[in-house]
Amino acid sequence: MAVVDNRVEHELYVDAGPALVFAMFTEAERYVRWMGQEATLDPRPGGIYRVVVNDHATVAGTYTVVEPFVRVEFTWGFEGDPSSPPGSSLVSIILTPHDSGTRLRLVHTGLEHPALEPHDRGWSGHLQRLVRDA
Repeated sequence: MAVVDNRVEHELYVDAGPALVFAMFTEAERYVRWMGQEATLDPRPGGIYRVVVNDHATVAGTYTVVEPFVRVEFTWGFEGDPSSPPGSSLVSIILTPHDSGTRLRLVHTGLEHPALEPHDRGWSGHLQRLVRDA
């Protein structure tokens, strides 16, 4: 887990199969178990990705890649934030079966330098919730 070459990278083990972990990124009711208060998700290339994270932050973008149980990518940015508007960065998730669970690798690219550390901390906390709730 770290900021590496202007991107945020996290890799962790989830004690659940790839199908369930994939659903945590594509099904709104599962997504809000680990991040956000409300989610509108249409997991297909060009489909909406929008999550009300809290009372002060809503992220929005579109899904760009959806490969069931293997990979999901979506653009990311904050509504009302001209320095990081909706769709201005990219989140890539790769899922690999590992033992009886899944190795999850997240790479977030396209962030401006001042946003790297806060996103690293944010993803770290949220992904730990995903691990716990999967």
